Amino acid sequence: MAKAKQIYICNECAAEYSQWFGLCKECNEFGTISEEPVEVSPGGGGYTKGGGWQSGTRANSRHSGVAKPRMSLKFSQINNDEQERFPSGYNEFDRVLGGGIVPGSLVLIGGDPGIGKSTLLLQVANKLSHSLPRILYVSAEESGQQVKLRASRLDVGEEETEIENGNGKKNGKAATKRENNLYVMPETDLEEILRELESLKPQVAVIDSIQTLHFAALTSSPGSVAQVRECTSALMQVGKRENITMLIVGHVTKEGAIAGPRVLEHLVDTVLYFEGDRYASHRLLRSVKNRFGATHEIGIFEMAQSGLVEVDNPSELFLGNRDEASPGTSIVVACEGTRPIVVEIQALVSPTSYTSPRRSTTGIDYNRLQQILAVLEKRVGVPLSKLDAYVASVGGLGVGEPAADLGVAIAIVASFRDRVVDPRTVLIGEVGLGGQVRLVSQMELRLKEAAKLGFKKAIVPKGQSFPSDMGLEIIPISKVIDAIIAAIPSERSGDFPVIVESED
Repeated sequence: MAKAKQIYICNECAAEYSQWFGLCKECNEFGTISEEPVEVSPGGGGYTKGGGWQSGTRANSRHSGVAKPRMSLKFSQINNDEQERFPSGYNEFDRVLGGGIVPGSLVLIGGDPGIGKSTLLLQVANKLSHSLPRILYVSAEESGQQVKLRASRLDVGEEETEIENGNGKKNGKAATKRENNLYVMPETDLEEILRELESLKPQVAVIDSIQTLHFAALTSSPGSVAQVRECTSALMQVGKRENITMLIVGHVTKEGAIAGPRVLEHLVDTVLYFEGDRYASHRLLRSVKNRFGATHEIGIFEMAQSGLVEVDNPSELFLGNRDEASPGTSIVVACEGTRPIVVEIQALVSPTSYTSPRRSTTGIDYNRLQQILAVLEKRVGVPLSKLDAYVASVGGLGVGEPAADLGVAIAIVASFRDRVVDPRTVLIGEVGLGGQVRLVSQMELRLKEAAKLGFKKAIVPKGQSFPSDMGLEIIPISKVIDAIIAAIPSERSGDFPVIVESED
């Protein structure tokens, strides 16, 4: 009879211990080690001294004959054909995956509760069922009736077809509905799901979610480190063997990381995060790991009444209203992966009511703001140490790259001087601690996006290389003070809209 054994596993890095510790020695995290029961076979397992592949072979391997490979290959012997992909039906989803879905891959999608992960994958499964013969949606959190209610709201599961009248012509009014190739399986037992996968052999399977699956051979509860690790490993083996693409939903912790052991992200091929404010309409699908494409790509969706809708031109979403210019705004071009996005930066500088001034950011890194404020005061002479400073990006888009530093600095100075920056000008550059403006990457891509949206002028770092025929007036600068002189008018005048204050 198998006997039970207790081990202790870290919830962060999945390190195993024979006894409990308050501090994990591998990841240096406190309070992450929990007890997990495991089953040990009576005959033992693992490494044995007397048997296995080592017995009778290892001792004589040096002098047994000519060395030759058994399974290893040289690079010249490996097939270099391009990895085949198939479209998901959503261009934004395909962009984040690197150009489409790779057969047999494992894709992990995490996000906050209620952000729309299940809605996105149900719509993707519905689109795939129109072109593929079998798609399986495993609902481990909801019953079949609940999934059907959501599907009816999203118009998923049925498709309209037109029938022909007696004359052989299609009559649009006589439309009928027929079911597509989407199968739904409400189940939490891993063994039942694996049997269904081997029997149905779908091209794509959606697992919603991995934290609710249960493997009966383990005595731990669903969502524990051992359960998540074993369930993911079993799904990976079946997916690779049967060439089934797995789209797996993962819960996140309060810190925003995917719940479960860290090994979960190492097992899968792609890790995506579905982000956004649940009270706002737009959602961002961001890639943080991709074995088949570039990381940090983003896809933008908008939550509508009929579900998630793709945003074809995201720059218009994050530009705000440029018809009414106001002090303290500037336009930057941020790059998320290979996608340039034009974003409006807003700043507000006002006298403080407290002993220490307040700093607040939305979409901009707080430490970058502190650094830019220090540079403006030390190198440019703008007195900001006793003023509150608020900086935000329109739409709440997270702009973390240094190329937005120059736009943030100009917006702060424009708010301090109560001036309006030309709304037809974009600012691109990284601000150094010495007050210089440093070069940035992908400048040509940024300038093309700005020219496409109708901007007329670009303030860029001096020495930056780009084609001459960009359709923009390029103003190269080397220091932040030069950018201030070029972007902010000394008086309330110019050939662009300005703010006219009313006299009391």
